[in-house]
Amino acid sequence: MSQVKASILPGFIELLPEEQILFEGLKNTIETTYKKAGFYPLDTPVLEKKEVLLAKGGGETEKQVYELTKGKTDMAMRFDLTVPLARYVAQHYNDLSFPFRRYHIAKVYRGERNQKGRYREFYQCDIDIVGDEKLDLANDAEVISMIQEVFAAMGLEEITIHVNHRKILSGFFKALGMEDLTEVLRILDKYDKIGWEAVRDQLRDLGSTEEQEKKLYEFIHLTGSPEEKLHALEDLVAMNEDLKVGLDEMREILSLTKAYGLEEKYLDLDLKIARGLDYYTGVVFETSLNGHEQIGSVCSGGRYDHLAKHYSKKDLPGVGMSIGLSRLFYQLQEEDLISMEKKGPCQILVLPMDGFVKEAIDLSCRLKNQGISSFVYKEHGKMKKMFKYADGIHVPYVLILGEEEVKNQSVSLKDMRTGAQEQVAFNEIADHIK
Repeated sequence: MSQVKASILPGFIELLPEEQILFEGLKNTIETTYKKAGFYPLDTPVLEKKEVLLAKGGGETEKQVYELTKGKTDMAMRFDLTVPLARYVAQHYNDLSFPFRRYHIAKVYRGERNQKGRYREFYQCDIDIVGDEKLDLANDAEVISMIQEVFAAMGLEEITIHVNHRKILSGFFKALGMEDLTEVLRILDKYDKIGWEAVRDQLRDLGSTEEQEKKLYEFIHLTGSPEEKLHALEDLVAMNEDLKVGLDEMREILSLTKAYGLEEKYLDLDLKIARGLDYYTGVVFETSLNGHEQIGSVCSGGRYDHLAKHYSKKDLPGVGMSIGLSRLFYQLQEEDLISMEKKGPCQILVLPMDGFVKEAIDLSCRLKNQGISSFVYKEHGKMKKMFKYADGIHVPYVLILGEEEVKNQSVSLKDMRTGAQEQVAFNEIADHIK
């Protein structure tokens, strides 16, 4: 029989056992933080009807979608967790209580160009709050404050949340007389990658004047605290309705984040942030790790007022954030921001001598009933082979069970990290380990 080379598709990822434990630890920390804040768990199908998933149509995203056909059914794999949320809320509207708070941690699929740290299959960790016709700005503040909470829980305290408001942007550009708002925002959104001179050149291609360019440069280079920047904006250009609403809402959101305990040191009013040019309608944000800004945004999101417009006549405004966990995990490893602890999935490995497997299984079951993770090495072999296996799975303790141990109702317990070994009675093992 011919053999096929064992390999996976480009852009997909598999982790070794120790890496997977570390990854699962981060994922569980995120989920625990979301649960503590009262978000419902949600899971949706990986496959959606193509007409549903691509209802919006067009754009770069559609080119990256994996499509399938089974019989007469056209399907596509979800490329994010927001579009399935929009479909879900529209479909189950009559069964949900609003505001609807959900978290969703799952894999999504995009046929992007394969490169380091960017995958075609990857985990996203999202929270969203969706309202019925209206949604108070306090929800925006809560989601922003959750960013600091979840990264602190992961041990990543040094972060900056870069916030902006789409109405501040649209109002400012209207005040300057720049009419092609979508194109101007698209160019501005590339500022961090291409720099000011390239941004200016592209704006000139749109017909910008030197005065407009001067004002825009001043706009994106304002300094000071968020409140100082908001105050300076009032003197930079003539006020209009969009700008006024944006400034007022931004002030209220920033004030409410303080009520949630978010310190101002974590916030930066970054007037270059645009995000999702035809999607977000209010506050937008991106998050960077201080000292590791080259990683890029590790968490992003914002306010959208028309979540389910392609599936429902209802106005369902929402606000949410997303952590791209697969990419974040890769970047944290690359920057040595997380350490690979040699840790296995259980606390105890029971090593039975020949003829005492049943007794070892009984002991392992008793330990599990007491909350101690445990299993039995059931293969025949010399003690050296057993200990080599214990080392390989990084179990912290082994219990050696033979004729004398069964007779005396005790075990030889060895700490694999220190090498220390002692006799412990059966009924004292759990307390000893705890």
